[in-house]
Amino acid sequence: MADRWIADFWFDPSCPYTFITSRWLVEVTTVRPVDVRWRVMSLSVLNEHRDDDPEGDPEGYLWVPVRVCAAVARHHGHDALGRFYAELWSGADQDRVGQDWIGDLETALAAAGLPTSLAEAGTTEEYDDAVRASHQDGVRLVGDHTGTPVLAVTCPDGSRPAMFGPVLSQVPHGERAGRLWDGVLLVTGVPGFHELKGRAPETGAG
Repeated sequence: MADRWIADFWFDPSCPYTFITSRWLVEVTTVRPVDVRWRVMSLSVLNEHRDDDPEGDPEGYLWVPVRVCAAVARHHGHDALGRFYAELWSGADQDRVGQDWIGDLETALAAAGLPTSLAEAGTTEEYDDAVRASHQDGVRLVGDHTGTPVLAVTCPDGSRPAMFGPVLSQVPHGERAGRLWDGVLLVTGVPGFHELKGRAPETGAG
């Protein structure tokens, strides 16, 4: 059996750029020996002590989908969380940022083969501790300056580079996705590496 990489991917389900990165990661699994473990993080938790509100969410609506994600992960595991996450964005352009919000929670749960009753978790605080614990697992790998997503890769040699991002506005496919994976591992595996940015997305990308 070939050596395999384990990619732990922390995401806030409300972020369109994070969803595009997640589709890249799924594409990577078709061309590289990579297994993905889906994990929850929260922009609400990340920003709760800030004086401003960078997400423009004074009502706290961003808590709703992330709580449901935490409930899915607790009761049905990482693979089910990945299916649910994909279905949340099933109405969006899967290759390019073009939608600012996710779909209906119950519809996505049903499409993922999960109980629609899990949607009720979004309006309670029952899973808030689970959200915070998973969030901190990701953030402690890269520091409080991060955003969504966080990616940590367990390599066959035992090393585990971790990073914020990559942030994408379009999904590379096939070997292009694989080459980006190779490059991400290369730069993040260099001691002392901290940050690399490209140009901002074109108008209309999201």
